[in-house]
Amino acid sequence: MLKLIPTKNILKTALFILFLALSCTKKEVYMPNTSPKEIQTEFKKWWEYHYYNIALSNNFIPIDSNDKIIEKREFLQKLIAGGYIPIKGLSDNRKEIYKLYKLTKDADAEIESQIKESSRQIYKNFKMENTKFPNFSFEDLEGNRYNNDAIKNKIVVLKCWFIACGACVEEFPELNYLVEKYGDRKDIVFISLATDSAESLYKFLEKKQFSYAVVPNQSDFMRSRLKVEGYPTHIIIDRGVIKKVVNSSSELEKALHKIIKEINNFTAPPPSPSPKQEI
Repeated sequence: MLKLIPTKNILKTALFILFLALSCTKKEVYMPNTSPKEIQTEFKKWWEYHYYNIALSNNFIPIDSNDKIIEKREFLQKLIAGGYIPIKGLSDNRKEIYKLYKLTKDADAEIESQIKESSRQIYKNFKMENTKFPNFSFEDLEGNRYNNDAIKNKIVVLKCWFIACGACVEEFPELNYLVEKYGDRKDIVFISLATDSAESLYKFLEKKQFSYAVVPNQSDFMRSRLKVEGYPTHIIIDRGVIKKVVNSSSELEKALHKIIKEINNFTAPPPSPSPKQEI
C-alpha cells in the first residue's frame, strides 16, 4: 500500500538539500570591469588598471578562477605563488569582488613579478591585523609622552616614515585633512614615527606642515618590533590591537572610516577626496 509522506517533511528535506548545494558551491555572480586578456599585453596597460582599480588591503569578496569564494589569505597566497592577476568586478548584490584570472602565455613578464612583490607586502600587512601592538614608550617633538596605557581606550592612527621618502611627504596634505576631519574626536590620536633625528625633523617641519605628532629616532622600533619594510606604512590600532595596515593615505581614510563605524558605533562622515594644499 502506498504511503504518503507528510508535506512538512518534504519541504524540510528540499530546504536541506538546497542549503547543502549552496554551501558546497559558494559561487558568486560576477562581471569583470575590464578585459583580462587585453590588459596583459603591455605592462603599462596592466599597471594603470591595477593602480586605479585594485586595493588588496580593502575588504572584498575573493573568488578563484572557478568563481568559488575563498578566504582572503588563500587569495593572496595564490597571487604570491604567481600565475594570476586580480580583476575587479561587481556582484549581483553590488559588493566589491576580486577574481583570480590566469596569466596568458603572451602576458608581459614584468606583470607577474610586480604582482608577486606587491602581494607579499599586502599579505605581510594582512597577517599583522588582529595582533597586539608591541609595548612602547614614545616622546614626540613637543615633549608629549605616549605608551600602551595612555592609548588603551583610544584609536591610534600611526604613520611610519622618513624625510627622504618622497611618497611619505607627498601625502602630508591628505593626512593633515584627515586630522582636521576627526579633530573633534578625543578618542582618536594621530602619531607618526620617523627614522630621522629630532634636529633634522625640526628643520624639515619648519617648511612642511604635518599635523601628526612626530616621534624621532624610531628606525630600530619600526624595523625590529613592527617589521616595517616599506614606507609609508599606516597602522590603525584600537585598544592596543592592530586593526588595519595599509600603505597609502587613500586606503587609510577608507579603513579608518569603516573601523570608526564598527567599533564606536559612530556615523562618521563618508570618505571624500581630500583637498590638495600647499605645504
